[in-house]
Amino acid sequence: MVVTNDPSGRSSVGGRSQLLRRIHPSRLDVAPTNSKRKCALMTGRPAARRLLFRLEKSAQRWRFRKLAPPAFGWPILLGISFPKSGTHLLDQILLGFSSVAPFSRRLHSFYAEYEGVSGRKRAVQDAELWLDSLRSRDVASAHLFARPGAVGRVHGNEFVPYFLFRDPRDVAVSHAFYVTEMEPRHVHHAYYSSLSDFSERLRVSIEGLPGGAVEFPDIAQRFAPYLGWLEEDAVLKIRYEDLVNARRETLGRIIGRFLVRVPLRESAPVLARLEQAIQPDKSPTFRSGKTGEWRRYFTPEHKARFKEVSADLLIRLGYETNNDW
Repeated sequence: MVVTNDPSGRSSVGGRSQLLRRIHPSRLDVAPTNSKRKCALMTGRPAARRLLFRLEKSAQRWRFRKLAPPAFGWPILLGISFPKSGTHLLDQILLGFSSVAPFSRRLHSFYAEYEGVSGRKRAVQDAELWLDSLRSRDVASAHLFARPGAVGRVHGNEFVPYFLFRDPRDVAVSHAFYVTEMEPRHVHHAYYSSLSDFSERLRVSIEGLPGGAVEFPDIAQRFAPYLGWLEEDAVLKIRYEDLVNARRETLGRIIGRFLVRVPLRESAPVLARLEQAIQPDKSPTFRSGKTGEWRRYFTPEHKARFKEVSADLLIRLGYETNNDW
């Protein structure tokens, strides 16, 4: 879980230090090299890809040159998600808007609050620097805490923000599979692989690793920094289960929020374009795409431990009305 680079290779102005970013492991181009604070945001994308990004953005602007910009100019499309909640699915949907308006055809970058390789927690200002690096017509993706600095930045006219989350029980199942089978560079891969079976791995994904060398809290504590997004009217809240089980209706909500900020003359083709953009087989972390899989893997012990550490989390997220599940 890491920060990716600014494809433009932009240096800051007005005395701010140069923005340098790392690549997310699933999109890694160059391995991280420097652990000093000034290089915590480490560039990794080759110059050729930065140039391609700029050229594609210019091409998009030319393609839609007859489309009048909306009031306040073209915004930034920002997908915020809790880890293992369908991040790549939301990325694909937001990139689908590039078919109807001059938005980028690929992600500007991906940001996460923890590095995937080292597990180091990033500083508060790293998220703010990353948000400040985004530009009009960019599409960006983040595992972003709802801190005051981040919340303040995504309000207003610069951003159209979305927040995607998932049943935490399914998150725990997905996390256990991901760390063990799909991401050998993950900081906890060796530990998960050393456990005797999936039941033990799932228990760790629920309980976390208290007192470990690398911070990994329980499932409720991992959700806590994201809960603030649920209180923000400017952010459209999306449940992963709705994208899977009520896709057209949910895409309609996503489009509706987009059209508030970017009113297009013809909105009908947008739904078809977003549906075409969804391609699970192109997601490097896609496993099953199912909902409610926790019922298959949770034992009575897992249920008891989850209830103990999560308190009223499922109720707050709308997945249960009480703890008698």
